[in-house]
Amino acid sequence: MFRNLNPGAIGIHADLERSLKIAHDAGFEGVDLPLGEAERLSSERSVNFITSLYERFGMKVGGCGLPFNWLNDSDYERGLNELPKWARLASDVGCVRFITWVPSFSDERPYDENFKWHVERFKPIVGILSEHGCRLGLEFLGTRTLRIGHKYEFIHTIGQMIELCNAIGTGNVGLLLDSWHWWTSGGTLEDIRKLSQEQVVYVHVNDAPAGIPVDEQLDNVRCLPGETGVIDLVGFLRALKDIGYDGPVTPEPFSKSLSELPDEEAALVTARALNRIWEMI
Repeated sequence: MFRNLNPGAIGIHADLERSLKIAHDAGFEGVDLPLGEAERLSSERSVNFITSLYERFGMKVGGCGLPFNWLNDSDYERGLNELPKWARLASDVGCVRFITWVPSFSDERPYDENFKWHVERFKPIVGILSEHGCRLGLEFLGTRTLRIGHKYEFIHTIGQMIELCNAIGTGNVGLLLDSWHWWTSGGTLEDIRKLSQEQVVYVHVNDAPAGIPVDEQLDNVRCLPGETGVIDLVGFLRALKDIGYDGPVTPEPFSKSLSELPDEEAALVTARALNRIWEMI
């Protein structure tokens, strides 16, 4: 495992070179790849220029978001047509972990129908990614308050998401495992230990506000790793270590106060919080 920075997750909006410097100076070991900027740099300079930036700062390549809205029909067709280009670029830079999230509800399709729809939706995507040696991490959303007011519930636990991955059946799709959603879904350390290394593609870490029942937590109100101790991050990361997970561990605190700090300070505060947990695993 390595300590990874997604700049946007803590309110940093900088270009890749500056993001790499900020991450390096704060003590991170990796940085996610901004695909749009990477395409521009590869066109204006070269793919080797991008890899040289990571090498200059001693940074590993983390992951990248799936570069189109797969939920929208018109975006889906266009995105599939362009995905080989994106997957080739990411792979050439050394980024083989794509990620996206899956809504935990539907107002249109009951669970079983929605499950089949997602299998059909993702199979072409992961097929293209597989051709370029890339994997896809799917994030389940465990937060109960997200599902309130919607007609049908959908995937919101580790077990349910693994069922979807198995049904897709391509071997290169697994979990984006977020400590928040693991905790809010009622997940256990044993749930993680039952996973194989290959079933975890990418990891988010964060903490939860104290004094609020788990079923009343709001998805976009979180804390820095270890800030409150509500979520057992030491156990969470130890379990991932036990199964041999070797990918990015990325803070995603959704903290307004953090995003208001200068970029360098925000990265340093985040890194220090993660480091305190890291020293205990």
